[in-house]
Amino acid sequence: QVQLRESGGGLVQAGVSLRLSCAASGRTFSTYVMGWFRQAPGKEREFVAAISWNSESTYYADSVKGRFTISRDNAKNTVYLQMNSLKPEDTAVYYCAAVTNIDSRRLRLPSGYDYWGQGTQVTVSA
Repeated sequence: QVQLRESGGGLVQAGVSLRLSCAASGRTFSTYVMGWFRQAPGKEREFVAAISWNSESTYYADSVKGRFTISRDNAKNTVYLQMNSLKPEDTAVYYCAAVTNIDSRRLRLPSGYDYWGQGTQVTVSA
């Protein structure tokens, strides 16, 4: 079992940056694949980014590639999402998620993850 807690959300203007953090507790954090998802009002939860247990592999949604960067610090049990050049369409609740093993075909699916945080709101004004 692992518990996840996101932080760092807020209300910002378009074009600025935010860094989200997800702190994990419980079982060994370094064994988990970590993902970030987001959900806007009236929309389904969508994949944003994921990172392998050793940071060797990262994955991004096309909509955020080149603007967002996922990273992790296993010594601090924390995964980060650096979000640059924010756009109003990035407005959503952002969730981090964890899973011990996942097939690459399910990496971008919410159903592929076992543990979820409570989410943090990011609102980007035009």
